[in-house]
Amino acid sequence: MHDAASIALNRAAISLHPIGVIHSDHTSADATPIQPIYARDCPGWAEIFPEFADGLADIEGFSHLYLLYWLHRADPPQLRVRPYMQDVKHGIFATRAPCRPNPIGLSLVRLVRREGNVLHLAGVDALDGTPLLDVKPYAPRFDTVENVRGGWTEEVSEAAARRRGQRHRANPGA
Repeated sequence: MHDAASIALNRAAISLHPIGVIHSDHTSADATPIQPIYARDCPGWAEIFPEFADGLADIEGFSHLYLLYWLHRADPPQLRVRPYMQDVKHGIFATRAPCRPNPIGLSLVRLVRREGNVLHLAGVDALDGTPLLDVKPYAPRFDTVENVRGGWTEEVSEAAARRRGQRHRANPGA
């Protein structure tokens, strides 16, 4: 049970500040793949601001990274949306649509290499100039799960998901 003070605290504003910027060839949301799996051939890089560069120590030991970012060009929040993979409305929290109450994006990308405060990446599905909030390593020991369910996404054929997921990209090679 929550008392009035804890409810007020839980609803207080939270302040987030970018630690860097994601760069990619994606300049139009309509032509950006909707998930990293449909952006395998899409390079990009994360430029970490100098004051956070020391936090990149030892990151080269990981093959993949989670990027958490602010969807700065998202439409206003909606609670029910039609995801790109399906023409049926679903609750926003059952999708990865960008028009969320807190427009935070999540991508699992491949780390190609690190050069100082720059992470060269593959599988980037974020728009150029996207504010980067955090980087976390993918660790198979902790992140691999068994007996998973994919909800409504399992109703969509792989061919349809790939076609819709790559959106309007020219020559998608993923």
